[in-house]
Amino acid sequence: MTITQLKYVLSVAEYKNFTVAAEHSFVTQPTLSMQIQKLEDELDVQIFNRSKKPIELTDIGQKVVDQAKIIVGESNRITDIVHQHKGFVGGEFKLGIIPTVMPTLLPMFLNNFTHKYPKVKLIIEELTTEEIIRKLMDGHIDAGLAATPLENEAIKERPLYYEPFVGLIPEGHRLFNAKKIDVDQLEMDDILLLEDGHCFKDSVINLCRTYKDDNAKGFQLESGSFDTLIKLSKEGLGMTLLPYLHTLDLNDKDQKHLREFLAPPPAREVSLIYHKSQLKMQLIEALKTTIDGVVRGAISFSDVKIISPLQRA
Repeated sequence: MTITQLKYVLSVAEYKNFTVAAEHSFVTQPTLSMQIQKLEDELDVQIFNRSKKPIELTDIGQKVVDQAKIIVGESNRITDIVHQHKGFVGGEFKLGIIPTVMPTLLPMFLNNFTHKYPKVKLIIEELTTEEIIRKLMDGHIDAGLAATPLENEAIKERPLYYEPFVGLIPEGHRLFNAKKIDVDQLEMDDILLLEDGHCFKDSVINLCRTYKDDNAKGFQLESGSFDTLIKLSKEGLGMTLLPYLHTLDLNDKDQKHLREFLAPPPAREVSLIYHKSQLKMQLIEALKTTIDGVVRGAISFSDVKIISPLQRA
């Protein structure tokens, strides 16, 4: 039994296809299949039911995969232990970022980080919070940038900043002439929302207790883009809520549509998150220090009310 064989098993278990698993493992399909067959022969069990489409794990195969995740994960940490001992800040680091944070935060710190730590190969993916958690648990990424708290005992959270919500109000709207708005003035059938899967949408829904998914607007919108929401709002189709950092790049004309909330304003907590067993702490600290340095000058809110990104019953 080898670590390589276990990695091949995990790849097939993930992609449910030998050819696709081989491509992601950077080997030929016959090589991957042969190694898995050798492992099955050695263990005298069948890990995969190859007659199913897509391929399925057998009952014993699922137990093998569960243990393989632990073994492969621990083997990968040997290099991390050596790097940590030497204080080396380098190597590959996989980072997931939620879509509502990626366009504003990434340009703020990426250039600084790559120049300060040239030996780090930073691999960045745009992922939903659910995808980040799953990939952290599976060891497919090292850390994530997401709205918190997540209430997951396996995930450590390092808050980076607190980002208030800001209202964008079209002309003619009942709140357009208000200098500041109150949470109690919000009506969910009047607010344009992001599509399902975005934690910012869930935070807005948690902010407004009277939410009913009854399509009272007369149209159904599914957009992952704040830019789309802004354009629709300016057309008079409703107000929307934006994270504070997303408002900084709006032009002067659009800025006139922004309304802050009365203190303490509702806000999201944005954190650097990672699995509790993560050992690349020298990279975690380097990333957090870099982001802290650039964000501190752009956002300094502390007297805020944190709105959970978790869906509430």
